[in-house]
Amino acid sequence: MTHVSGRHFLQIPGPSPVPDRVLRAMSAQVIDHRSPEFGELGLEALAAIKTIFKTTQDVIIYPSSGTGAWEAALANVLREGDSVLMYETGHFATLWKKMAEKLGIEAEFIGGDWRSGADPDQIEQRLRADSGHKIKAVCVVHNETSTGSVSPIADVRRALDAAGHPALLMVDTISGLGSIDFRFDEWGVDVAVSGSQKGLMLPPGISFNAVSAKAVEVSKAGGTRRSYWDWHDMIAINAKGYFPYTPATNMLYGLVEAIKMMHEEGLDTIFARHQRHGAATRAAVRAWGLDVLCNRQGHESGVLTAVVMPEGHSADHFRSEALRHYNISLGSGLSKVADKIFRIGHLGDINDLTLIGALSGVEMGLAKAKVPHEKGGVGVAMQYLQETPAPGIDA
Repeated sequence: MTHVSGRHFLQIPGPSPVPDRVLRAMSAQVIDHRSPEFGELGLEALAAIKTIFKTTQDVIIYPSSGTGAWEAALANVLREGDSVLMYETGHFATLWKKMAEKLGIEAEFIGGDWRSGADPDQIEQRLRADSGHKIKAVCVVHNETSTGSVSPIADVRRALDAAGHPALLMVDTISGLGSIDFRFDEWGVDVAVSGSQKGLMLPPGISFNAVSAKAVEVSKAGGTRRSYWDWHDMIAINAKGYFPYTPATNMLYGLVEAIKMMHEEGLDTIFARHQRHGAATRAAVRAWGLDVLCNRQGHESGVLTAVVMPEGHSADHFRSEALRHYNISLGSGLSKVADKIFRIGHLGDINDLTLIGALSGVEMGLAKAKVPHEKGGVGVAMQYLQETPAPGIDA
């Protein structure tokens, strides 16, 4: 392989670039995970992650990908034959449904067009029709990484309450946590799933289940047979900072440092920064004469923007040309939208210059791949950023 000079632009919607401070924290020598020193680290990490979920309830940390945390969430509260209601927001909602079905759970999908988040009114209507309360849980993806749309979780909780339905509210916030406001306690979420490699600015490798007291109580008598994923084994030993099996020790060092960085910037500032960068990116896309996949106002994501390719043009060919010529990685389209869209990630530890550099790579890549577009999208994004106060800087 030949050396490519300059910084690689990792602009996929996760994994996101890992800050140097976090990399240095993770480079510490491995310690004994049964030692008093580790117990202090475990307690610090477990307390820190609660502040990001905005909860005082238990958050369980698994050495796994987000897919593992999906399975843990389902296995602890749902039995084979139980019914769940899910909403088709995109590829990842579909994968979670397929997993539920593999576990023997009857998963009902409310169909969506992949261009918006979940519709709370449709969820409420379906729950009102379930007079026998057969549905045991409602599962919704907070930020749909495949489409760039956000579901209004607080409104989904209001839908459950308005219907008077006792179903658990389960939320995938794998790509939302740490980038978009998420309030576990205030919004009445029962189980939330997340992972390390998105807004938390860590490599892939650890995942999370935040769990309400109601969910923990359901899991005592419910759920499927489980061992590795069992919440109760975790909760019991977590009280002293330890884990029932070998944890991802050095990832916990990184987690603590990443959360320190997040609080130094301020969570509200982080959320505003992501929204501002998302708006600037969408302004650029529209100036290029291209369509944003998410077409419902208020559901647009600050984590990523999914861009629809002109008819007859390959998104994968464009991404390949952009990578080859400008050293930028962009997200691919998945399943239904494969080769039809590309995704620009604007999450994690980035600033205005990072974003403008990435958008310049996209605009040059469109020209190199001969994709029909108007010039000047980067300039429009620059103007937006210049005219819109930067949170924490211009305030």
